[in-house]
Amino acid sequence: MTLIRFLKNLVLLPIAIVLVTLAVANRHEVTLSLDPFNRADPAVSIQAPLFWFLFAAVAFGVFIGGVASWARQGKWRKEARVKRREANRWHEEADRMKAALPEKPAGPALPPAGSRNAA
Repeated sequence: MTLIRFLKNLVLLPIAIVLVTLAVANRHEVTLSLDPFNRADPAVSIQAPLFWFLFAAVAFGVFIGGVASWARQGKWRKEARVKRREANRWHEEADRMKAALPEKPAGPALPPAGSRNAA
């Protein structure tokens, strides 16, 4: 487990350094206007540090990528559900067949010594 933790930190530490550097370099306030028709007095605008918008754009991209990946894997999830139902059905049938079998005696499977033919 320590090797996995080391490798995870080896990857995440440079990412964290880049993100903090990006946030410090882009901390000035900017206005995001969602009104393309009135630049002077936009109806909807948001004023925040630039790095918030950058991080929001990255988070939105990760979310959209996850949704797209989830949607593309739908056929595999459906196939897994079908196979799981089939396996459960086979297990239930095997349990029913075991319950229907008569009990075997606890002794050896060979016939008694006196009834065997000696060659």
